[in-house]
Order: sequence, then structure tokens, then C-alpha cells
Amino acid sequence: MTITAPRDFLKSLFDAAVRAADPLTGIKSHLPEKPQGRTVVIGAGKGAAQMARALESAWAGPIEGLVVTRYGYGCETRFIEIIEAAHPVPDAAGFAAARRLMETVNRLTEDDLVIALICGGGSALLPAPPEGLTLKNEIALNEMLLASGAPISAMNVVRKHLSTIKGGRLAAATKARVVSLIVSDIPGDNPAHVASGPTVPDGSTRHEALEIIRQYGLQLPQAALDHLNSPKADAPRPDDPVFLRHEHHIIASAGVSLAAAAAEAESQGITPAILSDAIEGESRDVALVHAAIAREVLGRNRPFSKPVVLLSGGETTVTLKAKGGKGGRNGEFTLAMALAIDGQDGIAVLAADTDGIDGSEDNAGAFADDGTVKRLRAAGLDPRRLLDGNDSYSAFKAIGDLFETGPTGTNVNDFRAILIR
Repeated sequence: MTITAPRDFLKSLFDAAVRAADPLTGIKSHLPEKPQGRTVVIGAGKGAAQMARALESAWAGPIEGLVVTRYGYGCETRFIEIIEAAHPVPDAAGFAAARRLMETVNRLTEDDLVIALICGGGSALLPAPPEGLTLKNEIALNEMLLASGAPISAMNVVRKHLSTIKGGRLAAATKARVVSLIVSDIPGDNPAHVASGPTVPDGSTRHEALEIIRQYGLQLPQAALDHLNSPKADAPRPDDPVFLRHEHHIIASAGVSLAAAAAEAESQGITPAILSDAIEGESRDVALVHAAIAREVLGRNRPFSKPVVLLSGGETTVTLKAKGGKGGRNGEFTLAMALAIDGQDGIAVLAADTDGIDGSEDNAGAFADDGTVKRLRAAGLDPRRLLDGNDSYSAFKAIGDLFETGPTGTNVNDFRAILIR
């Protein structure tokens, strides 16, 4: 089959991936038994409000609680309060929300049930610095981590050891049974890494956090280093008896979404090839690898025969070279990819974040093809200079190639589709 509108085709794959991550399907499949006491909902993440609404529609009986999501990502609910706060850098609203979540679970009894709705973005939305540190310190920490190029798993090891709510501490603060329903945006789907695991502990240590800080040259205040060198920073261990009655379930993930996108491609007559749902690394470097595979297919019909669409997910990173640039990791990937496929007729690219926001701007990602670089230069722009300045948003905005969806209500992280004809 011949694809005459590559961008429409790529968008249809993105839409299929997002539909597959609809939290309602997963929530219905993992509803816990009703408790003797109250059912209280807590949660955090960029899709937490939509998860709360889905749970309300599926739950028969009294329900209450509160979840925190990013500004502009709220939705109407009947019983569960929605709080909006800042992402990717925390603010006072998130600080107050984290405190309220802790107070809510702390009041519960063994007869009560906590349903925790956790998804990507929860780390920034739940700032809760330990004694001796301030919200300002946590904001600075997040900014450093985002600029460091560290993988999300490493970032979250640091975050959970400089917090009073992450690393399982939220679940450890209650006598109630806790059932966590998790939409994973983490390569490998480790539930303890999603949103820095407020309700799911892991085995990482404060000593690992200190090593990550050293490895990435993070300049933390002395109070933070003093805390990490103290047993006060130790997070609860997975074998702590406090977690014996708790359980957690991954209800949506990148792997499921990529499979849905692959099925959509096949329905349109294009063979899909899923490279991986757990790709990490510097965005521009990952782009070069994808571009090399695409060129190999285009020129030599190997390792796949064209027409084919390459699909991948995971979470790449961007090490900021300078201040002032706009855009996220998917825009960075797409701009680097555009440079690497310049003039290679027959390749079209879409890279986007499944939550609808790439970084801190208003786009999900961007499109590129063999003519992107030419269009940028015709607009008087230097694509290489824009890439070096981490300014992919300005590049794609100038030529009308931003991919804009608005909040999708879910988050299974990066989605990349590369059509080779």
C-alpha cells in the first residue's frame, strides 16, 4: 500500500498508542475488593486527574480523596478533588498538595483502603523536602537534574532520598491497605521508579544517590549532602513489614502502546518494526542511531524491507548546553534526525510525548522529513545552531512542523515513528 499523506499516517499511529494507554481499561481490570471502612483515593502525575475520573466511573460505592496534576491537566470529577501544580519544576501548590496527601493517609485505619493513582510527572508534582531543606532547594535540585542528562531512573534515586513522600514513604505513612494503579512512563516498567515511587519502595540507597550526584557533577547545597550522608535519608526497604498488605499493578505502559501502534500500521498495509520500548540516552545520539537504521532500510532494504515504519519508546534525555533554548527531548530528537536524513527522500518522522507536552512548551513533539533542513534554511534559520542551543521548539514553530495535541490524559513517555517508503 502507498501512503500518500505520511504525517496523517504517523499521527494515526500516535493516536492508537494513546488510546491503548487509556487508564479506564486498566483500572477496570484491577479494581480491588471494597474495604470494611472508607475508600480513599490519592494520586499524582500528568494523567492523574483522568485516572481519577476513570476510577469514579468504575467504582460502585462511596469514594473520596484527592490527586495532584499539572496545571491545565485537570478535569471534572464528582467525588475526588483535583489539585493542579507546576511541572516539570515544582512550586508551592505542589508542596501544599504533598502535605495534604500525607495528612490524608495518616488519618486512616486498618479497615480503610487507599487506591493510589500514579503516573509520570508525579516526582515534580510532589515536592516534600526533608528537614533542613526548603522548597527552593527542591526546585533547584529538579532544575539541575533536568539539565544533567541523567536517565530518569538515576534522577529518581536522588529525588527519593531527598524527600519525605517519595520512595514508598507515602504508603508507609498509613495503616490502611494501599493498592497502587500505575501508568508506567519508565523504561523497563519498574513501578518503584514511576513518579519516584511514592507508594512503591525499591532497594536503592542514599549511597547510590551520592554516587549519581558525583557522576553528574550536581552542585547540591551542603544541607542536602549532609542529609544524604545521614541515616535520615534512608528510604523504607521493600521487605519492610509495613508493605505486607499493599499491592501494585502496571495498568498501562509503552510496550502496550507500541503494540497498538504496530497493529494500526498493519491495518493500513504498512509493516511495523518495534525497535524497543525502553530506549534511553542522549536524544540527539538516539536520533543518529534511528537515522542510520532508516538510511540502511532506504538504500539497502536491510535490516527491514521498505515500506516499513520503525517504532520505539522509552525516555531519552537532553543535556543542556546553554540557557535560552526551548523544547523537549522529542523535539531535540526530531531536529537531530532531520539533520541526519537531510535529502534522503522517502523518510518521514514523528517523535512526541504521549502526555501531549514535550518539555515545558505547548507541543507534544514535532514532524520531520528529508526536506526539513531545507525549509529551515529557507526561513533564514541554521538548524545545526538551533540544535546546539537546545532550541528545537523555535525551529519547528518557524516552519509549522510542531505536533500539537493538548493534554492526552495519559503518559507512557516517548513515542517515535519513522516511516520509510
